[in-house]
Amino acid sequence: MTFSERNALFKVGIVICTISTLLILAVSFLVVPSYQTINENFSRPAGFLHAFISRILDFDYLAVHVSVILAVLFSINGIVLIHYFFEQTSAPEILYIAFFTISFSFEIIRLILPLHFIFNIPSLYMLLTSRLLLFTRYFGIFSLFAAGICAAGLEAQKASIVILVIIIAALIITFSVPIDTQNWDTSFNIVNGYISMFRLIETIAFITTILSFLIAVNVRGSKDYAYIGLGVLIALIGRNLLISADNWVFSILGVLLLSAGTWFICLKLHTIHLWL
Repeated sequence: MTFSERNALFKVGIVICTISTLLILAVSFLVVPSYQTINENFSRPAGFLHAFISRILDFDYLAVHVSVILAVLFSINGIVLIHYFFEQTSAPEILYIAFFTISFSFEIIRLILPLHFIFNIPSLYMLLTSRLLLFTRYFGIFSLFAAGICAAGLEAQKASIVILVIIIAALIITFSVPIDTQNWDTSFNIVNGYISMFRLIETIAFITTILSFLIAVNVRGSKDYAYIGLGVLIALIGRNLLISADNWVFSILGVLLLSAGTWFICLKLHTIHLWL
């Protein structure tokens, strides 16, 4: 993939993120007042940290809304900075980091739940948008995985094939998961089927990604890849907290860790490839 083709994808990402930012501003005026009237008995998000924090903090729909806004803002700021700093820098991994960053702009889809209570949106539309959100999340995860594989030695010329494989893998997961549009948790996330299995897939992808950057230390001969692996770990922890946050602690901590980890990844990649 040439510089011009890669930079064109960056620009497409900026457009997508800009549209998402404008949409969330418009939607906020509609849904924020409705949070006082939502009385549905949703379950709290699953996970050890959530199980622990739920004993201390109650959920807050406004905190959930802010977490969605922060995810979208992270996305647009991230892709703009990536385009600015890497426009003329040959860093094959940054394309996949950009995809990971852009995927957060689709977190706005979570707000379809409060919109459903206002406009009584048909279940079919909720199902389709839920699958779209699931696709973008796994596309982002697999993109980060591809960045690690690329750092460990995958040829940059195979980027088109890698992107196709990522899309196919994300589509397989998206359409193989049963979704009940009436089953949501307090973070406005739909509760999917086969949760344990897909958590295992995510865990394997996360561990493999980090290990790939550690392997790149020997393959590429640069210790900076070990620091990138650390940045990936921080970013992934922040990601998981942010997209499942139903309280202020996880919303703020999630976006801070996600932003710090992604910034660290990009900083080290820029340092490695700047003079190549």
